Amino acid sequence: MVTKAFTGVALQDSRLFRQASYVDGVWVESSANDVLEVDNPATGEIVGTVPRLGKAETSRAVVAAARAFPAWRKTTAKARAVVMRRWFDLMMANQEDLARLMTTEQGKPLAESRGEVLSSCEIFEWNADEGRRLYGRIVPARARDSAQHVLREPVGPVAAFTPWNFPATTPARKISGALAAGCTCVIKPAEETPLTCLALAAALADAGLPDGVLNVVFGDAAAISHALLESPAIRKISFTGSTRVGRMLAEHAGRTLKKATLELGGHAPVVVFDDADMDRAVAQVVSLKYRNAGQICISPTRFVAQEKAFGEFAERVQAYAGGLRVGPGLEEKTQMGPLANQRRAEAIGELVEDALGAGSRATAGSKPAGSGWFHAPTVLSDVPVRARIMNEEPFGPVAVVNRFARFEDAIAEANRLPFGLSAFVFTRDLATAQRAAAAIESGMVSINTGKVAWPETPFGGVKDSGSGSEGGSEGLEGYTVTKSVSLAW
Repeated sequence: MVTKAFTGVALQDSRLFRQASYVDGVWVESSANDVLEVDNPATGEIVGTVPRLGKAETSRAVVAAARAFPAWRKTTAKARAVVMRRWFDLMMANQEDLARLMTTEQGKPLAESRGEVLSSCEIFEWNADEGRRLYGRIVPARARDSAQHVLREPVGPVAAFTPWNFPATTPARKISGALAAGCTCVIKPAEETPLTCLALAAALADAGLPDGVLNVVFGDAAAISHALLESPAIRKISFTGSTRVGRMLAEHAGRTLKKATLELGGHAPVVVFDDADMDRAVAQVVSLKYRNAGQICISPTRFVAQEKAFGEFAERVQAYAGGLRVGPGLEEKTQMGPLANQRRAEAIGELVEDALGAGSRATAGSKPAGSGWFHAPTVLSDVPVRARIMNEEPFGPVAVVNRFARFEDAIAEANRLPFGLSAFVFTRDLATAQRAAAAIESGMVSINTGKVAWPETPFGGVKDSGSGSEGGSEGLEGYTVTKSVSLAW
């Protein structure tokens, strides 16, 4: 039976819609006057409320995670994988509900939300299996009556902080990595998009996850962060967000010597050489530019095309942007939804105005009239380096298209900023591709494709884009510590 879970969206299983925090296996409702409102960025309509928590509630979540850790770390990797695979089955069975929840609170088109749910399921599935392969090693002994073993053990309770742009994928990475390694977790999703993460927690509870292994809190961000960072029980933090906030969290984590994985901002360069396959470049990376209205840390932002290719490439980017259908994400024909909040809409407007004032040329598509935080998909060309958008991560539906002459010029532009999360190169020449991949300072480089993230490969940046990785065996190992055991007889 279909039940109406919250305003405007009917869910097959209304139990996935939670308006409560989740601490020690209990759904904690809010008091009447102490709530956070969750709105639909396409309409401004309030779709739900969640409790506004603070230090006291967060401390209870930490206590629960610490109390649950000894039993969960002793649970065999196979048994942990069984619980996670039950979660995978539940998520796959409810993927349409989850996509509708996500689109309603975040704004992205339904097609993108469906894809995010599937990728989140893949991440959980991969980590469930990889947890059974957290191998140590045997070091050849120096004597016949001795042995040296190297073991990987769970680091302990983890504090995870996730942003609003990917309400399912980012929590899935952190939760599944922690659980598969034998850690417990306290996660603080973004206050703008808590409903999707709560749905993940509801499914995990139904899958048989023991009480206290996962706890979900949100509310007073400063108080929650302080409680998590200052607690000696928390042994690792995993944060995805801005470089500014990442620096502050890393500094606080360092005071108690917590491990830290930081996936921070980016300003991804795209280098299009004269011999590039234009059809492939547009299909792969220009489409990625406007996915999620450009609100992606790996989003291509600085396009540089070689002189012979520049004219055609710029025209194609402009045609693609101008042809996008912008509207509410719940409408099936929508290709680009609204920005997630008013802050982003204002920030993008300021960056565009600054670039125009610096002498840039602009073309833009259309956006719907009325309420909602919409911004037209925009292309800026011939943008001078002094423009803010050339130096600040735009995090919105604006592409910058400039030109270059020599290979060295392209690499200089790609490496000009302190960011180093993702980069993209398009060329038919293998030698050029290899040279560019070696020269670009980035945690991830994609050649002739817009695909960057896979469950089985590391996801992370260098320089101001962070440290450590999520995904792949490297990501899972980040939730462990190394123990060396020497035996003699």
